[in-house]
Order: sequence, then structure tokens, then C-alpha cells
Amino acid sequence: MSKADQLFVKMCTDVLEHGTTTEGEKVRPHWEDGTPAYTIKSFGVTNRYDLREEFPALTLRRTALKSAMDEILWIYQRKSNNINDLNSHIWDEWADESGSIGKAYGYQIAQKSHYPEGDFDQMDRVLYDLAHTPFSRRIMTNMYTFADLSEMHLYPCAYSVTYNVTHEPGCEKPVLNMVLMQRSQDILAANNWNVCQYAILLMMVAQVSGMIAGELLHVIVDAHIYDRHVNIIRELIARPQYPAPKVSLNPEVTNFYDFTTDDLIVEGYEHGPQIKNIPIAI
Repeated sequence: MSKADQLFVKMCTDVLEHGTTTEGEKVRPHWEDGTPAYTIKSFGVTNRYDLREEFPALTLRRTALKSAMDEILWIYQRKSNNINDLNSHIWDEWADESGSIGKAYGYQIAQKSHYPEGDFDQMDRVLYDLAHTPFSRRIMTNMYTFADLSEMHLYPCAYSVTYNVTHEPGCEKPVLNMVLMQRSQDILAANNWNVCQYAILLMMVAQVSGMIAGELLHVIVDAHIYDRHVNIIRELIARPQYPAPKVSLNPEVTNFYDFTTDDLIVEGYEHGPQIKNIPIAI
């Protein structure tokens, strides 16, 4: 069975059985009808996914992998903060009339800094360092820029990525690992979406750097289940589980900026029925 399913079920069960509630507290999120959106939450949830073993897609329900990849390309490849550059509509609630979400996400990745080797934005610096000094402990991107927060329509949730390279016995290539730091996560709506997004990002960066994609370590500071999601979660985690799908990339792509969603190859994805009309707190 999918290891991602097992981790997801354990995480949800732990939150439901041992989490704390925000009911009655002053909370920012609300439902469409104006009702406060309370949560059951756990602090400091950490999950590890080894991409050498399997791709971490849930089989309890389908994760739209190409849409997840499109959003990650929107942020790290197209470096956009405009929803008109994105094929899905998940950011529509936070965009202004021009489509902008303010100085958030791709805007931050595009910011440049001057180095002796030249001017680099955040993603270009990652790719340069992995090519020239792969064992540096400084290879990361960070979108949580305090000076720009007031001009972001939504603070970044998954805000920091750190890359770390290891030499491991039996591996003819270096192994590229990733730590994803997330300040807040709506488990039902976003957990596996984020996991799959950053697994794909790790795979893409590893491939163009001549490395093997290794572990994705996902750290969530506030992992929560909204009050209107509890029954949906209980039904979801009781579903049958299936083997993980095989997910790979077009091996001919050697430049990060050449990847498209057509280069994602998904095989044997067996899964349960999709959950429709999930209420989203805003």
C-alpha cells in the first residue's frame, strides 16, 4: 500500500485524537457564510518521504499531479504572482482585478541579489550552487520576506525550501534531499497537494543537476483540520488503500526552465473517488 496513505492516516488520526481546538478563540479564517473557521490542530508535524522508494501520492483519493506541477512551475520557473499565468483557479480568492496576489510566491523567487559570480534570483542561485558547490549548506529559497508581508494578499504557507546533497553507499550519483518548511496547512485541502508539488520540484531539480531525488522532509508548524472537514476526513482515512503510482519525468529535459507538465509521466495511479465541493476557509 502507498506509504503516503499510511503517513496521512496516522497524521489525521493523531490530530483528531490528540489535537487541540481553536473553537471560541479569535481566528482570522472564516467560511463563505461569515462563520469563524475553527480547527483541530497539532503543533510541529514532521513527515519523511523517500522518493527512491515510491512517489508520495495519496491513493485514498486522487491528487491532480499535473495541476500540482503547474502551480510549482508557476512559482519557481515562471516566477509569477499573477493568476492569469496559472491554469488552475485555486488562487482566485486572493487575486485583485489584475490577477495579482501581491508581492507573494513567485514574486519573491524572482528577487535578485548581487554575488561575485553575477546577479541571481533565488531559483537561479539554487541551480548554480548545485552545479558548482553542491555540498554547500546554504542552498535554499525563502518566500517569507518581512518587509513585503503587508503587500502580500496571502502570507506564504509553504515558505522555505532547503536543499542538501549526500553521497550514499551504492549510489553512483549524489543524492539530492529537500526540507520543506510550512507555517500552516489545511490538511484536507492541501496536504498531499503540497507533498506532491515539492516531490516533483525535488525530482526536477535533481534531474537537471545530475543527481538522484532522495528524501523530502516536510515540517508543518500548524497542521490543522477545519471543523467542517472533520467528517470528511474520517470517511477519507477509512477508505481502501492502493499501491503508489509510478511517477517520472521526461529524461531528455536537462534545463529546469524547459520543463512543462507534459514532461510528467504518471503510470498505474489507482485511487478512491474524488471528494467534491470541499468547503474552503478564507
